[in-house]
Amino acid sequence: MTALDNTIQPETGVKVGLPRADEWIMTSTHSPAPPKTSPSRPSLPVVVPKAAPAAARVLRAAVWLLPAVLVAAAGFRRRWMSDDAFIYVRTVRQVLAGNGPVFNPGERVESSTGTLWQWLLVAAGAVGADPASAAVYGGLALTGVGFALAGLGALRVYGGRAAVPVGSLLLLGLPPVWDFATSGLETGLLTCWIAGAWLALVARPGALATSVLCGLGPLVRPDLGLVSVVFLGAQWLLVRPSWRGVLAGAGAAGALPGAYEVFRAGYYGHLVPLPAVTKEASRSLWGRGFGYVVDLALPYLLWVPALFVVAAVLFGRGGRPPERGGPLVPVFAPVVAGLLCWLYVVKVGGDFMHGRMLLPGLLLLLLPVFVVPVSRVGVCAAVGVGAWAVVCAGWLRVPYEGHIGPAGIADERGVYVRHNADPHPVHHDFAGAPYHRGYLQDVRAAARSGAPTLLFGGGGPRTAANSPSVTSSYVVLGLNGSVVPLAGAALDPIGLAYPLAAHSERIEGGRVAHDKWLPNAWLAADRGLPSDPPPGVDPAQIDAARRALRCGALAELRAATRDPLTPGRFLRNVTGAWERTSFRFPNDPVVAERELCGR
Repeated sequence: MTALDNTIQPETGVKVGLPRADEWIMTSTHSPAPPKTSPSRPSLPVVVPKAAPAAARVLRAAVWLLPAVLVAAAGFRRRWMSDDAFIYVRTVRQVLAGNGPVFNPGERVESSTGTLWQWLLVAAGAVGADPASAAVYGGLALTGVGFALAGLGALRVYGGRAAVPVGSLLLLGLPPVWDFATSGLETGLLTCWIAGAWLALVARPGALATSVLCGLGPLVRPDLGLVSVVFLGAQWLLVRPSWRGVLAGAGAAGALPGAYEVFRAGYYGHLVPLPAVTKEASRSLWGRGFGYVVDLALPYLLWVPALFVVAAVLFGRGGRPPERGGPLVPVFAPVVAGLLCWLYVVKVGGDFMHGRMLLPGLLLLLLPVFVVPVSRVGVCAAVGVGAWAVVCAGWLRVPYEGHIGPAGIADERGVYVRHNADPHPVHHDFAGAPYHRGYLQDVRAAARSGAPTLLFGGGGPRTAANSPSVTSSYVVLGLNGSVVPLAGAALDPIGLAYPLAAHSERIEGGRVAHDKWLPNAWLAADRGLPSDPPPGVDPAQIDAARRALRCGALAELRAATRDPLTPGRFLRNVTGAWERTSFRFPNDPVVAERELCGR
């Protein structure tokens, strides 16, 4: 035994030596022997907390607990439900009704971007909870838990030393963080997953459970696969397992995402959720993406807290673990992952919701400084960021508050507060939006009539549908899904839940994430009766669209999503998923017929 094995550093209370046997689960279970220490690779420190006075323990708990309470309180005060969250709700209702994970019966479409979030809502609905309320308050609870886990992870990195909040204060000052603490979307889940995976990476890097947790990113949201890759790479650097350990860790991390990807390809016929096809997640729109970053950074003067954070990292001891030669991998891993997340968001052109897609990357960048050890620089940084947070929370807002800005980016919560004339619109009635309210009344009247009706949006034409219930296309898909009966078809011209629209070519210069629009001729050809064309739509266009639907890749797309799911169909869906996912066709029915049918 060397002096290193049982030495406790007096200033930190950190015992440096060999880890316990159970800390090497990933290696010792799948390797002949536990790893040996060497001068070139110091072993991970094992923290042995020193006895602390009750007041010190309370203050240490407050550092990670108080931000969690504050973000939950701020989120509750601005609780709401976004329209996109109601897209989740309709799928949940279909599952609970026995129709499977689809948006409309008879067409297998994955309209939910966050797979885990969808199934958590299904579980809540199965025990009697209202899915919309579960989405709002479940997301809020997960956001609070995520903040707590992030604080605990940072404390663990710094050996349990007395600390002050810095990164958590920056997040607490931003109104988009409050807004998306609820919203009904998967943001709360991803906050909790990012923080929890990082804490597991810091506390138990050798455990297979850490591999499983880190591997869940693609199921939380597909773009978080980037985070999974970085965290799993960091786990390998920390543990350096044998090849058997590598295989075990990779198998544990990839089992659930891999199995679901096979299911997705076979059941839905696609490699990604349909919204990723609609939004062309592989395209490059760098200029628009940089504008999206500016839209978040400029109104809130984010450069001010950024300077304090950088000062804490460069000039204080808050930017690195206190142990000499201690592991820096858990510090750099979330930073690298956060930069990659931001790079991806900028590449695809950002989003139409103010700040939303930048929040995961911002959280990752701030994890290592969520709290920092007490020092002169650390305390100054906390005071500076705290003062900015007060000003930002109290006075700084986007110039288009409650509306859609000139770049097509929306203050999404403000829009739905205004449309519903309700400060907390959890269940939407659109009391403040007569146009949407009129559409709701039209669909309900058509449903009461019992006739198979095809509606072309609010105030648009209507005709007979080739379905047993109401079929309606409307740009506000969550609203549409909430009012169209489950036996009917709620469609959208953008393509978030309608494969035909999703695979159409995008319109240049359109609003981000809304730059596809399927002409009515396609809807009439696909869902209407040949004997009853809608008024105002060229019959020649309808006939061309109807012929194109029977040709080539377009006919295969319809078969993949609508034919009975036999074993043979499942296998064909899997083998053709790559080509099918990348398929696009022209909006003009005549041009599409010429390309697809060779006429």
